Amino acid sequence: MNDPKPTIREYRYERKFRVEDLDDAQVRMLIKRHPSIFYTPYPPRYINNLYLDTPNMENYHANVSGVGERQKARIRWYGGLHGEISKPVLEFKVKDGLVGAKYSYPFPAFSFDGDFSQKGFQKLIAQSDLPDAVRWRLRGMSVVLCNRYYRWYYVTRDQKYRVTVDKEMRYYHIRQAGNHFRHQFLDPKAIVVELKYGRELDPYAEKIAAFFPFIITRNSKYIMGIESVYS
Repeated sequence: MNDPKPTIREYRYERKFRVEDLDDAQVRMLIKRHPSIFYTPYPPRYINNLYLDTPNMENYHANVSGVGERQKARIRWYGGLHGEISKPVLEFKVKDGLVGAKYSYPFPAFSFDGDFSQKGFQKLIAQSDLPDAVRWRLRGMSVVLCNRYYRWYYVTRDQKYRVTVDKEMRYYHIRQAGNHFRHQFLDPKAIVVELKYGRELDPYAEKIAAFFPFIITRNSKYIMGIESVYS
């Protein structure tokens, strides 16, 4: 069987803003009033992620320390959190300074419920048709966190700048086996806004960002989740 080729999203900037003094309706109204004229390319939806890391939590520590080259590995799907996950995607997010890229592979379907276990997950990886190098890389990793949030999407008419708005950030501790998803943390007030654009557009991005009354910040859902459910 031929190894599937990854879907590659080229390096781009992601400016993140954590908003706590406005609700999502107020944030979305600001975006709609932006002079660059953002529109909604498709409906909002729930996003679910399973983050993977090594036994020493190398990805977590690299992201906390802000090293120049760092990465995250996750399984992503949309819609319901539990049950049969029919179209999950494996993603590797790679950061180089302030810009990042994403490599995506189709991932085998699996059930995410109380019977979910690390052993079963590793068996799924071993039986998948992922490239050998990817399967070998995942052998040394475990699922350490689940997170879920609701996202709205906006894009400028010229397709050059994208904005997402996330709310209902929820994080779940993932056990070796017997997951009942009771150990969780909900961040009910926080709204995360991200402005995304290609590297060549950075000189002009300040004009886009200046309209928003938000403070740019480092806001990693992975770091927030780990520190919330493992503390």
